[in-house]
Amino acid sequence: MKKILITLLALFTLSAVYAQKIMYLDSEYMLNKIPAYKEAQKQLDNLTKQWQAEIEEQMAALKAMNNQFQVDKMLLSNDMRVKREQDIATKEKEIRELQRKRFGPEGDRFKREQELIKPIQDELYNAVKETAQAQNYNFIFDVATGKIIYSDPKLDVSDAILKRMGYIK
Repeated sequence: MKKILITLLALFTLSAVYAQKIMYLDSEYMLNKIPAYKEAQKQLDNLTKQWQAEIEEQMAALKAMNNQFQVDKMLLSNDMRVKREQDIATKEKEIRELQRKRFGPEGDRFKREQELIKPIQDELYNAVKETAQAQNYNFIFDVATGKIIYSDPKLDVSDAILKRMGYIK
């Protein structure tokens, strides 16, 4: 929070010095006012619970396998002991793969979030951009994320700096 306040203070100071128009918004608040977002979030939460229950069920089965192995360990031949250890290792690998499949960076949850929530976020961003352009704002700061979500492209000095450094002509 302190970092956000410092950033806001710096932006407002910058706007006063250079007469820039800055506004802020709270995207979390705004998204929570959109019924489609609430419904999408609810669907995503339900899927997450289902997938988590699926993983917990597999972990309970693994624990049961492990417990039974510990009980039987002394009575098993070497070959049987190695086979059961391999079965347990295979089950552990299956669970890790299931976790990755459901919750990994390219997993089912990420894909569903992209399908359900990203279109709503894109719609919000487009409305923000249109508002900024219509009202001549130079920067729009999101207090929910602590990031600048819109900046007037005319104020981008990246090429001028690269030119000064000799990297572009």
